[in-house]
Amino acid sequence: MQYKGVEIETFLGDITKLEVDAIVNAANTRLYMGGGVAGAIKRAGGKEIEEEAVKKGPIKIGEAVETTAGKLKAKYVIHSPTMELDFKTDENKIRLAMKAALKKADELGIESIAFPALGTGVGGFPKDKAAKVMVEELKKHIDEGTKLKKVILADISEEQVEFFKKAINELM
Repeated sequence: MQYKGVEIETFLGDITKLEVDAIVNAANTRLYMGGGVAGAIKRAGGKEIEEEAVKKGPIKIGEAVETTAGKLKAKYVIHSPTMELDFKTDENKIRLAMKAALKKADELGIESIAFPALGTGVGGFPKDKAAKVMVEELKKHIDEGTKLKKVILADISEEQVEFFKKAINELM
């Protein structure tokens, strides 16, 4: 769907396969890339992504840093933490992570970005609520003006992708 000139899509599958300017890693504040999406990014793109990220850390929730994307088709990985090393997250942390990643995308001048479901893996946050929070922040960001032309909300879970679609239809 289009919203104020920005193409918003959902994607069922592996985020590391997407050809976008940046993919987002729902990081921890130390920027270690262990399991979930972070682990998939590291396996597909190479350990140099984690090595570069860790050098830029630790960062706070509400901040984001970019690294190269190694062997991925993307130009950047934007690391935006949703949790500390206690692996606990909540709505506010997900909201801050989404906001920080979008801000970093505009700072980098990129036009296309892919997000995984923030905080739903290791963080255990409910998938439907994460989708709603992410789409709310995306809408706010677009309303305030953005350089982005395309945003993809991606997940390997069909259920999560359906929650993304529902949130987009209800909020945009």
